[in-house]
Amino acid sequence: MAIDRDRLLNHDIPEVRQSYGPREVARYALSIGMGQDPTDMAVLPYVGGLGDDIRAMPAIACVLGHPGFWLSDPSTGVDALRVVHGEQGMTIHAPIPPEGTIRAKTRVTEVIDKGEGRGALLYSEKEVRDAATGTLLATCRGTTFLRGDGGFGGPSGPVRPPHVLPETPPDHAFVTPNRPEQALAYRWNGDDNPLHLDPRVAAKAGFERPILHGLCTFGCAAHALLAVLCDHDAARFGAMDGRFTAHVFPGETLRTEIWRDGSFRTVVVERDAVAIGNGRFETRTTR
Repeated sequence: MAIDRDRLLNHDIPEVRQSYGPREVARYALSIGMGQDPTDMAVLPYVGGLGDDIRAMPAIACVLGHPGFWLSDPSTGVDALRVVHGEQGMTIHAPIPPEGTIRAKTRVTEVIDKGEGRGALLYSEKEVRDAATGTLLATCRGTTFLRGDGGFGGPSGPVRPPHVLPETPPDHAFVTPNRPEQALAYRWNGDDNPLHLDPRVAAKAGFERPILHGLCTFGCAAHALLAVLCDHDAARFGAMDGRFTAHVFPGETLRTEIWRDGSFRTVVVERDAVAIGNGRFETRTTR
């Protein structure tokens, strides 16, 4: 069944209400590789190491109120086996509390037809709000590449232009080793797409083994930016956008290269492959 652009644009993704606390906050931070040095006092508040100082890593906004793998619903018409995360972004409007209840609503904002045999791009947006006050905490933006669904007769553009990285060498590099079971741990944040878990599904999708969640790679890059440009101060973390350009296997090492202006890219060290390219980060002004 071919995808129907109008149907996707009007697809009602149910609002998610979620309560969370220090356990969920620490689990998320650990699942993106934080805490590998258990004596790092700057990181311990994010991984539950200090009872008197508990903080939420800002990129947790990407998994709070996660709607699940809704594209696997046959009514969408999407070939779910060939879905790949294309881009991710987020804007933190207010610091994420270390515990509370949120409500999150995800909606499809656009569907672009790249042509038969070339796939389609699905743009989505999730707003995360404090359930009690309605305060907007974060807006998360995603682009999903539907590899098997082009040629449905939809618009071919416009497509958001990528951020252009500086031509000068990066000013900083932050290394994040990933463990072989990283995807198995990350999935407990709410993303149980079998592409990241089941070797049989990964093989059918053309991969030699399960690949790491794109949002896990994104979280690793977010930690690098938090450390290098915000001195681990979550209140200074503003907006972040990047384009997924290569897959990552659990167990590979990531190196996030950062420029002073907030540009960044994340490289798989073992294969010298850019996993996240065209990255852009902005700090928040704190008072």
